[in-house]
Order: sequence, then C-alpha cells, then structure tokens
Amino acid sequence: MNKRSFLLYGASLAAAAGLNTACSTTRGASGSPSAQRHEIDAAVESSLARLFKENASARELVASAKGVLVFPNFVSAGFIVGGASGTGAMRKGGKSSGYFRMTEASVGFLAGAQSQGVFILFMTDAALKSFEASSGWTAGVDGSITMFKVGASASVSTQTAQQPIIGFVLTNGGLMGSLSLSGSRITPLTFN
Repeated sequence: MNKRSFLLYGASLAAAAGLNTACSTTRGASGSPSAQRHEIDAAVESSLARLFKENASARELVASAKGVLVFPNFVSAGFIVGGASGTGAMRKGGKSSGYFRMTEASVGFLAGAQSQGVFILFMTDAALKSFEASSGWTAGVDGSITMFKVGASASVSTQTAQQPIIGFVLTNGGLMGSLSLSGSRITPLTFN
C-alpha cells in the first residue's frame, strides 16, 4: 500500500468513526437502554410504513422474509472522503429481535450529507443463520445483497425475489436501485 492510499484509507476510517459517534438514532448515555430501543423501534415502524406506501411489492417480500434488518436513518456525509452510519433493528414476525449499527467508509467524488432508509431482507433460513452467527457481518464479504431493481411497473423482478438477501434503499426521492451496500459493516448495538 503506497503512502497516498494509506492516508486516504486512514482518513476514510476516521470519517466513518466520526459518523459512528455523531450520527445515531440513539441518544447515548442520556437515555435509558429501554428508551433507546423504543426510539429505534418507532423509527423502524415509520420507515417500513413509508416503504410499503412507496412500493406494494415490498410488503409481500417483507412478509415472506425470515428476518428484516431496518436502518431508518443511515446517514452518509463527507467531502471526497466520507462515511456513513446508522442504527436499526432486526425484525422477525413483526417484532424486533436485536439491534445493530451499520457503518461504511468511502473515497470518491462526494460532497454533502444525506439520510436514507436501508432495508436488508434475509429470504432464506441459511442466510439469516449466517448473519446471526457472526459477531460482525460485512456486505459483499459475508453475504451478497441483491439490490432491489424497480421495473417499469414498479414491481420486484422474479430474479430479485429469488435471491437469499435482498436490499432496498429509500431516499427522499423514493426507492433507489443502483446503490451498493458492499463493504457496509453491521455489528450488534450495545446500549449505555
């Protein structure tokens, strides 16, 4: 690794660490763990309702998924070097079964900040068990996420629906199909 690559990599990690600390739906030490969980659950419910309103096919997929990770406010920010972070919950049978943090570092032509909802659907028992057995899971390394592709009728393609892990990204402009979550790291969330 040359010096420039090393510096860019280090700056990316620093940006992600800063976002990891600063951009969170939990309130840190000021709220009780119960209050923090409740806040995440409320944001998850709101994000799912918005997703279902945006695309009717999503409701059917979420209902058939073995588990659904929802990150209601995945915030990305930076200027050339940036990162993203957000907290969310694993939903099984309509209830939260665990809480997680997702982080990502990036280098490239970027400037500004945005918040988006990220939904990761585990469609098979094997995919869900692999995720749950890890202490930290990286998209693209520990499992591939097939991103939702919006067709002309705004429905999920048959090919997408048959994948073990499906991802949706919901921005203020609607569903995005071209975004990649590869390299995003998901770890269990600990409450203060």
